[in-house]
Amino acid sequence: MERTFVMLKPDAVQRGLVGEIIGRFERRGLKIVAMKMVHITAEFAHQHYAVHVGKSFFEGLIKYITSGPVVALVLEGTNAIEVARATMGATNPARAAAGTIRADLGLEMGRNLVHGSDGPTTAAFEIGLWFSPEELLCYPRSVDAWIFE
Repeated sequence: MERTFVMLKPDAVQRGLVGEIIGRFERRGLKIVAMKMVHITAEFAHQHYAVHVGKSFFEGLIKYITSGPVVALVLEGTNAIEVARATMGATNPARAAAGTIRADLGLEMGRNLVHGSDGPTTAAFEIGLWFSPEELLCYPRSVDAWIFE
């Protein structure tokens, strides 16, 4: 099983879309193995978005991501990274496929509701940044036999 990191951004929380968005991941079959709601600091945001330091949008991103609480998740499942990203849709909601979170619920790239790890290395870094090993749960679900071969 693969694990990935997903963050529901401040716009998702403020718009009351947390349950809707988490439900979409769960309906796909992904299992939540860690979750918390936090209001991150600018220092923590700089760590999370370190790959974007120096880019024109960086300071605006930090201001936005620290503007309100976020919900951090670790999801687990077959091809979890690819499945989570497909469920989210393209970064720009105007270009996201119908039926995805961003296409159905977003309008602007700067308010696109969710962040997801883009690969195994990023997922490992983000999971380790946001969660301690003790916060990552391993548990069976009775439905797993109906989702995974």
